[in-house]
Amino acid sequence: MAALEFTRRYAMAHRLLATNSEKCRIPHGHNEFVTVRLDPAASFRFSDTNSAAPFELVKRRWHAWIDGAVDHTLHLGESDPLIGYFRNHEPARLAQIMTFQGDPTTEALAACYFLKLSAFIADEKLPFTVREIRIEETPTNTVVLARETFDPAQSGLREDAWPWRADMSINDF
Repeated sequence: MAALEFTRRYAMAHRLLATNSEKCRIPHGHNEFVTVRLDPAASFRFSDTNSAAPFELVKRRWHAWIDGAVDHTLHLGESDPLIGYFRNHEPARLAQIMTFQGDPTTEALAACYFLKLSAFIADEKLPFTVREIRIEETPTNTVVLARETFDPAQSGLREDAWPWRADMSINDF
């Protein structure tokens, strides 16, 4: 079975308050690459289309979400005091804040992306499953989350959290 893969680049900023890295406690940014690997439901077979499954629909929806909702966002833990600042002083900016249970690490981001893309695929009834999400945070740091090592049902994420929804959301405000 041939896997399908596509990559998107975006800019983001985050800060990590619970981890022990002083450098990461201050808001800072990254230009990240997210690579998605999908498995089609059917194996490749020569035909008039020569494609196991059309992936332009999932690719279009994923790219629209990355470009329209994720690019240039600020990633914060739900208990970060900066959220209170934005609520009180810049409420229009809340739509640009991606929230996480706990610190917005690259590992948590990969899990949220896995769930969001799976929700898009299920919503469109597309013949794919997510095999892997790969996020290159820096040229020397990459996180890979694979279906074999990630069980969404055991993720600990609230059932009503934004990653489960097949919409353009990035938070639960």
